[in-house]
Amino acid sequence: MTEYVVRFLVGGVMVSAFSMLGDVLRPKSFAGLFGAAPSVALATLGIAIYRHGATYAATQTFSMMAGAVALVVSSVVVCHLLMRARMRALPATLLSTVLWLIMAFGLWALAGGRA
Repeated sequence: MTEYVVRFLVGGVMVSAFSMLGDVLRPKSFAGLFGAAPSVALATLGIAIYRHGATYAATQTFSMMAGAVALVVSSVVVCHLLMRARMRALPATLLSTVLWLIMAFGLWALAGGRA
């Protein structure tokens, strides 16, 4: 239970800090980008370091980076499918999700991922 309270508090502080940073930057659409993912990731990594040590947190960090790279690629693909191939949103999203899964797990396995 304490872990959830800490995650909630650290995440809330980080969301506020990144939102303030995003508010200062241009364009204003960066506020939402900086408000969500980095704050949750940092709160999770802080707890991982505290509970499991730096090696475990490093593995978590690599997993987050692999997922982010896969997300960028799948986002670009879905944009191309929607704009250039004129696909409907649902099939384009489903294809992109399959691509994301293949890329994320592929990058994880390529780096010697372990469960």
